[in-house]
Amino acid sequence: MTESAPRAVAREIALSVEGLSYAYGHRKVLDRVSFLVEKGDLIGILGPNGSGKTTLFRLLSTLYAAPLGMITLADCSYPTQAAAARRRMGVVFQSPSLDKKLTVAENLVHQGHLYGLRGSALRGRVGELLHLFGLEERSRDLVETLSGGQQRRVEVAKALLHEPELLLLDEPSTGIDPAARREFWRHLFALKEQKGLTILVTTHLLDEAERCDRLLILDRGKRVAWDTPGQLRALIPGSVLSIRSPKLAEIEEELKRLWPGSIVRRADGALRIEPRAEESTGEAMRDAADLLQRFGGDVTALTVSQPSLEDVFLHLTGHQFDGQNEGSDGTEED
Repeated sequence: MTESAPRAVAREIALSVEGLSYAYGHRKVLDRVSFLVEKGDLIGILGPNGSGKTTLFRLLSTLYAAPLGMITLADCSYPTQAAAARRRMGVVFQSPSLDKKLTVAENLVHQGHLYGLRGSALRGRVGELLHLFGLEERSRDLVETLSGGQQRRVEVAKALLHEPELLLLDEPSTGIDPAARREFWRHLFALKEQKGLTILVTTHLLDEAERCDRLLILDRGKRVAWDTPGQLRALIPGSVLSIRSPKLAEIEEELKRLWPGSIVRRADGALRIEPRAEESTGEAMRDAADLLQRFGGDVTALTVSQPSLEDVFLHLTGHQFDGQNEGSDGTEED
């Protein structure tokens, strides 16, 4: 008798979003968005300007009440139970919320008072967070003397004082340099691994999105993908070719005639060609050599690469990632 394969253990759902819609006047910015977040995952909400991610963040953090749809955090559904849900989440907004004329420790202590923390319990919690974020030596320094990355860590420490189940961060890397950004993400990974914290991050940075357990990709208010970065890249079989040339129109027309099964699109001043079928790297290199033989004198650059999240976004939506969506009236600040 053969043994059956072990069943995957179902993980606890930390956050449920069902049929969420929102509009500014007559302009719909979220359209029936749904997803389930498992406890302990680090989730990226990815989208270009105008995709709806900022509005989604405001709904998740209870700043806005959704007229259509339901959000459930643990056993709290909102907007009807927004106050109870708010106590179970920590929120870091894109705009700074620190008092720069106070010290690091003073900022944390005053935040603790807002949650009713006092005495030894508050001192112990502040000390724990200062240690966790490597801020012990800066605890008596004014916040205005800290670097951008250090200030961001203080922001997250503030959001964690009341020991929330869910941490929401809106574009947390805004205004900090690449080295500080890497250090900041190291702390997010530590929170996930050591504390089992569920984290949601909105971002427009593709390298940050690659670090997440799962990605919600939004475009023009709709959910276009919800999966792991690896599974999303697997939507494009084989390698992607990219051609730069002053004669893109002529080459594009010829490629569509020569390779009718390929997807040829313009993006970022280049032609991007998705493979006609799953192909090996060697086959992709032969395709590249064939392109150089046919158009060599008109080609200024040709690359062969594995699919990126930018390629995936182009594949799913038909337009490149970093372009502003048409029709935005500036109300949606993504």
